This record gives sequence, C-alpha cells and structure tokens, in this order.
Amino acid sequence: MGRKWNNIKEKKAQKDQNTSRIYAKFGREIYVAAKKGDPDPETNQALKVVLERAKTYSVPKHIIDKAIEKAKGGDDETFDELRYEGFGPGGSMIIADALTNNVNRTVSDVRAAFGKNGGNMGVSGAVSYMFDSVSVFVFSGFDDETVLMHLMEAEVDVKDVAEENGMTVVYGEPQAYNDIKEALDKLGVEDFEVAEHAMIAQNEVTLEEEDLEQFEKLIDALEDLEDVSNVFHNVNLGE
Repeated sequence: MGRKWNNIKEKKAQKDQNTSRIYAKFGREIYVAAKKGDPDPETNQALKVVLERAKTYSVPKHIIDKAIEKAKGGDDETFDELRYEGFGPGGSMIIADALTNNVNRTVSDVRAAFGKNGGNMGVSGAVSYMFDSVSVFVFSGFDDETVLMHLMEAEVDVKDVAEENGMTVVYGEPQAYNDIKEALDKLGVEDFEVAEHAMIAQNEVTLEEEDLEQFEKLIDALEDLEDVSNVFHNVNLGE
C-alpha cells in the first residue's frame, strides 16, 4: 500500500500540537463508544479500539475515566456519527468523519470549511469509493518477515505487512483491529507510531506548491472543527 500511512502520521503530528483539542475529541469518542455498549473495554470492542488509539496520542487517564464515568451516569446526550466527503485543490479528495450532537451546526461548519478554503463538499459516496477502509499499525523493532510469520502463526489475516521508511507497517481489515493488536502485543510490540482505523486512498496525488498551501489550510480548517474527529485525504505529503 506504499507510504500512504504517512498521511495518517502527518495528521497525528498536527493534532499532537494541540493536545487540549485532541483530548476533548477523544473524550467524546470514548463517551460515545461506552454509551453504546458496556463501559468495560473487555466486553465492548468499539470502546477497546478507541482506548487503544487514545494510547498512541498519550491521552491522560483522567480524561478517559471522566468520559467513561459520564457514560455510566444518567447523561442522555446523544451523538450522530457522520461522514462528509468533498474535493480540495488540485484534484485532492477529502473525507471528514464527525461525532455531533447538532447535525445542522456540523454540516454548516464543514461546508464553510470547504468553501472558504478552495474546496467543495460533495454528496455521500462522492470520493469514499476511491479509499479503502483499513486497520493500520506502524511500529519499529520487528522486521516485516518476523511480523508476518507471527501473524500467520496466530491465524490473524492481514492485507499487507511491509517495511516503509524504516518502520514496519501492518494493514488489515477494519474488523480485524483487535485481533491484530492483540497479536502484536504478544509479539512484544510496545510503542505504536500509528494504531488507527483509517481510510487509505487507492491512488495519491502530488500537489503544486500553491495548491498544497491551499489544501493544508482546508485540512487545518476541518481538523479545527470541534465535531470533526478524523480527516483522511489522497494527497502525497512526502516523507
């Protein structure tokens, strides 16, 4: 799948620069996952995935505990999971996933972010058919052959295992996230550069400098929206 996980790494690095915002977004994701099912991650797979992702962003324990306790209480706040798709400068394609308690506010904010930054919001399905939904794990310390053999012995199916830019990358089906993560834990992987559910573009585009600058403003505008939890795109951001 090439170096496409770098787009996720870049997104993660940008988010890490604003810890309070990313903590707030994870607090919402944890609350929603815990509210949907049992607040115990051992019996709630969706919650377990969110908590594993939160670890890679160093979300503090008190943020996690607060969100889970809120879900256990009598809070009736409800959130809708939404996906917005659109086009940016230079043929770029963008997907923005959101958790919102006010759909009208969110769609207005997302449309404005596209419109003010050289993009256009499309209809549902406008670009997602050009992306693959995957689980992706990036880490160091184990070569790809060792990892592949271990996953095969553990009878865990994956799409691809490769070495990219000095890191080992595992791609799998979205529903295989927990199985892959548990197998990698047993192998001895401790620190993950990336451990995400992601939309990976089937083909990437490289933008000219002017388009790239406008594109980055658009991505920043979407990332800054309180309701937007994840943004994926098909732009090659380089090494």
